Amino acid sequence: MFTKNNKTPDPAPIEPPKVASAQDAIRGAATKTAARAASIICADMKINGSVISEGALQIDGIVDGDVSATDITIGASGQITGEVKAEVVKVKGKIKGSIRARKVELESGAHVKGDIVHASLQIQSNAVFEGQVKHADDPLRETGPQAASESKPISASTSSASTFGISSQPS
Repeated sequence: MFTKNNKTPDPAPIEPPKVASAQDAIRGAATKTAARAASIICADMKINGSVISEGALQIDGIVDGDVSATDITIGASGQITGEVKAEVVKVKGKIKGSIRARKVELESGAHVKGDIVHASLQIQSNAVFEGQVKHADDPLRETGPQAASESKPISASTSSASTFGISSQPS
């Protein structure tokens, strides 16, 4: 009459949730390229040499050399002396050198002294630009504009004045 026929299975032991170690989390984050944050060169950094990134780059410090990335933002305190090459370049700081990008934005307060080869160019008020501009369908592949000072001298002479295109021979 009182039998134990209705056997209920023992509940499975509850396992504590697995906590990934910090190293596993870092490895996992490094393999996720879609949501990668920009690399930052802080305002207290100065780099002598070229900088190359396969992702986005925020420059608030000083770079003395060429800079190449997919997306480059030069902050208000950022300074670059060299060529800047990217898909998108946003400038709030200073660049002394050429820019080659599909999209270039010179924001208010920007100072650019150099040539720009672009597919799209936007210059806001209070941005300073000195140089030549050339539109190109693919600015990352084409050669940049030639400055007028790079033309050949008018005459060739052994005098040092010939470098300026002036002949020192009597007429």
